Amino acid sequence: MSAQTPFLVFSGTNTRYLAEKICKSLGCPLGQMNIQHFADGEFSVSYEESIRGRDVFLVQSTFPNADNLMELLLMIDAAKRASAHSIIAVIPYFGWARQDRKDKPRVAIGAKLIADMLSAAGIDRLITMDFHADQIQGFFNVPVDHLYASSIFLDYIKNNLSLDNLCIATPDVGGTKRASSYAKYLGVPMVICHKSRLRANEVAEMRIIGDVEGLDVLLVDDMVDTAGTITKAANLMLENGAKSVRAIASHAVMSDPASTRVDQSALSEMIFTDSIPYSKKCDKVKILSVADMFAEAIRRVCSGESISSLYVI
Repeated sequence: MSAQTPFLVFSGTNTRYLAEKICKSLGCPLGQMNIQHFADGEFSVSYEESIRGRDVFLVQSTFPNADNLMELLLMIDAAKRASAHSIIAVIPYFGWARQDRKDKPRVAIGAKLIADMLSAAGIDRLITMDFHADQIQGFFNVPVDHLYASSIFLDYIKNNLSLDNLCIATPDVGGTKRASSYAKYLGVPMVICHKSRLRANEVAEMRIIGDVEGLDVLLVDDMVDTAGTITKAANLMLENGAKSVRAIASHAVMSDPASTRVDQSALSEMIFTDSIPYSKKCDKVKILSVADMFAEAIRRVCSGESISSLYVI
């Protein structure tokens, strides 16, 4: 990499596919890093070029397993000890974000713990996308640039989906604010699915608040894990007279048997971003890239420009 470049971009193992696209958008090569694995599963990281005095951007989503998070923490520590000028963690998918509060006695607040670990390791800034809950930004004592996939999704909706009777829906009450923003921006109606759970990842009962008769429904969510909720909501929409049902979600967690559920559901299309690698086969799944959005955020952070224009809603 040119000695004149004021910043360097490095990537962890499992987010390299996205870091390479970000670097292509920025017009710079991906920084050289070596990750050595030991027989017992332990690993170490080392930078294979000088980062002294540079702004270092570390691209790594922290989806399970915990090796992705540990790899990022070691990358941060190594950068700090190598005299980087600033260390910016670029975390397209922030794992453990569902543990953002004490919703019952004697539980951990995982999102706060991860924030503390990243801060203790030595980050100076965080760039991320679509937290499970916006208030997680307050867990950090460093600047947080919280990007939204809405700009990418809205562009796709307007240019690729010719839906005359569009209706925005949320698969649960918790996503009402997000769905409302889409509905207001697009000037279309919104409906809500109300669900009750017996246990995590298992929906007991669901009902629709609103009318979907003859409408093209677009379900909006931040992530899809086992796809139980979103496929149940899609099937319910069709049963209640919807003309078609599609879904968009920022993060394709897609734990088994999610792909099978989506394939067998009423969904005609399931649209994700590439914040998490998705390699399973599902004809209904479409992946949109967030690389250009993150590249532009990195460029603006380096040049001291505002990133607010990146926010559509």
